Amino acid sequence: MSDTQTLIENRPPSVATLFLERVAATPDAEAYRYPVPSASGEGPDDWKSLSWAQTAERVYAIAAGLIELGVQPEQRVALASATRYEWILADLGIMCAGAATTTVYPQTNADESAYILSDSESRVLIAENAEQLTKAREKRGELPDLTHVVVVDPAGVETGDWILSLAELESRGAARLEKDPDLVKERVGAITRDQLATLIYTSGTTGRPKGVRLPHDCWAYMAKAIAATGLISGEDVQYLWLPLAHVFGKVLTSGQIEVGHVTAVDGRVDKIIENLPVVQPTYMAAVPRIFEKVYNGVAAKAKAGGGAKYKIFQWAAAVAREYAKTAQDNFRRTGTASVPFSLGAKHKVADALVYAKIREAFGGNLRACVSGSAALAPEIGYFFSGAGIHILEGYGLTESSAASFVNPGEAYRTGTVGKPLPGTEVRIADDGEILLRGPGVMQGYHKLPEKTAEVLEADGWFHTGDIGELSPDGYLRITDRKKDLIKTSGGKYIAPAEVEGQFKAVCPYVSNILVHGADRNYCTALIALDEVSILQWAQENGLEGKSYAEVVAAPATVEMVDGYVKQLNEGLQRWQTIKKFRLLPRDLDVEHGEITPSLKLKRPVVEREYKDLIEEMYAGAREA
Repeated sequence: MSDTQTLIENRPPSVATLFLERVAATPDAEAYRYPVPSASGEGPDDWKSLSWAQTAERVYAIAAGLIELGVQPEQRVALASATRYEWILADLGIMCAGAATTTVYPQTNADESAYILSDSESRVLIAENAEQLTKAREKRGELPDLTHVVVVDPAGVETGDWILSLAELESRGAARLEKDPDLVKERVGAITRDQLATLIYTSGTTGRPKGVRLPHDCWAYMAKAIAATGLISGEDVQYLWLPLAHVFGKVLTSGQIEVGHVTAVDGRVDKIIENLPVVQPTYMAAVPRIFEKVYNGVAAKAKAGGGAKYKIFQWAAAVAREYAKTAQDNFRRTGTASVPFSLGAKHKVADALVYAKIREAFGGNLRACVSGSAALAPEIGYFFSGAGIHILEGYGLTESSAASFVNPGEAYRTGTVGKPLPGTEVRIADDGEILLRGPGVMQGYHKLPEKTAEVLEADGWFHTGDIGELSPDGYLRITDRKKDLIKTSGGKYIAPAEVEGQFKAVCPYVSNILVHGADRNYCTALIALDEVSILQWAQENGLEGKSYAEVVAAPATVEMVDGYVKQLNEGLQRWQTIKKFRLLPRDLDVEHGEITPSLKLKRPVVEREYKDLIEEMYAGAREA
C-alpha cells in the first residue's frame, strides 16, 4: 500500500478531529485573515488575523453555546450568510458540537429559505444580519423546529428569548466551558464517520431543491485526498471569496485545516480586484465567470486604448495560447514544458508588454488557480496559462463533495478536469455518462429515497448526469450535461456549453450566452452583454449617455456582436453554427433565478423567460 493510500485509509472520522489536531500542532500560526473597514471609513480596509489557538477559542465557545441551546448530535443548524470568517467559525462550531450544518445562500428568498429550514428540521439558524433574520421571522409560523436565531452582525436587531447575537452565544458557551472544560472534546470524540455533517440543498433548475446528505467522513476524506495531491502546502496563502454555502467552498476549508496554511476570507465579489494586491495569494479558487470577466476586461481595455494597443493585445493573446499548447504538449510527451527558441523569444516580449501586468493584478505571487463549478473555455484557459496564471480545472458535484477530479500541478492539461482524487473511482457508462464511486459520494438525498435510488446504485456508483471521456492516462474531459445535449431535428447532437465557451473566448463584451436548438433545424443564441465593457464601447461608438437597454437595442451594437458570431461560426461544424441571435435587455442574474449562486446558467428558466425571443428567431423557418 502506498503512503498516499495509507494516509487516506487511516483518516480520522471527521474534520472536527482534524481541527483539534491542527490547533494542537500549530496553535500560534496564523489561520485566517479578514477585512475590517478602516477607522476613518475611507481608504482600503485594515486586515486582522486569527491564530489557530484564537480560532479554537471562538469555535469551542460557539460549539458549547449550541450545546447549551439544546442542540444534539446530527441535529441541523442552518447558516444563512455571505462568505466571511465568522461563517467558518460557525461551521466549525456546529461540527465540533456534533451537529450538522444546513447551508442557505444569502440570496435565497424567504419562501425557499423557509422550505430549506423546514425540510432540514433545523433547530437553530445562524443568520448574518437583520435582512437574513427577517426572512425567518416572516415564516416563523411555518418553522416549528426552529428554537433560536443567532445573528452574526446584530446592527438594528433587538435580541431576546428567540434571538441572540453571536457574541451572546459565545458568551454562553464560554460560561458552560468553565464548568465543563472537556465538553467540546468529548462531543468531537464521539463523532462517527457516517454521522451527518452537512446538508447542502442543490439549486435545482426546476422544482424544489434537494438536500444532499454528506457525512463527516466525506470531509475528512476530502481534506486528506487534497493534501495527498500536493497542490497545497502549509506555506500557502489562499484567498477565499467563493460562496461558502456552496460545496466547493467547504472543500477549500477542509483542505486548509489539514495542511494549516493561511486563508484570507472576504466574500465581497466587488472587492476581488482591490483585495488581490493586498492579500497576494499563492492560490485561489474561482468559477469560470471570474476568469472570463478578467479576460474580457483586459481585452476591452486594450481595445479602448486604440488600434495599436488592441493589435498588441491580440498578438500577445495568440502567443500565450500557442506557448501554452506547445508547452503542455511537450510536457505530456517528454516531461519537460519546453518550447522552440523563436516562440520563447516572442513570449518574452509579450510578457513584458502584457502578461506581467496581468500577474501583478492577481497579486504577483499566484502559483495556481483552481477552477470548478462549470466548464472553462479552453481558449481562455490557454491564454491565462501562457500568461503565467495557471488554471487547474477540477470537477465534482454537491453529491460527490465537490472535488472528485483536479488537474495535477505541472502536468495540468487545459480543457480537461484532470485525474480522480486518490481513493475515487471513475468509469464511463455505455451512453457516455460519468459514474463515480468513493468516500466523497453522498449518503443520499434527505427524505427522498426514490430520488436517491435514481442516481445511486446499491454498489455505490453515483450517476453524475454529465457526459465525458477519459484519456488512456486517466484525464477526464467533460463534454456536456447529459440533459443539456441538444439534438437538432436533423439528428445531430450538439454540446451547447462547448459552443458557448468558444464564443466567450471570441467576444470581449459577452457576459452570458445560451445556445438553443433542440428539435430545431438550426441553432440560435440568446446573448447578454457585460454592462461595464459594453457601456465603455458605447462611449467610443457614438452611443455615449445611453442606458444599457438602449445600447443593446442599438443597430450598431447588434452589428458589432454579429461580427463576433460570424467569427465563432468559422470555427464550428455547419450544424453547430449560430444562424440567428438576440441580445437580451439586461444581464442574467441570481436575483431573477436565471443563474445559480455559483454562476451556472439555469437553461430552463432562461428559455422559459425569453420564449418569445426564441420563437421569433424560428418564425417562418421550415422545421425539418
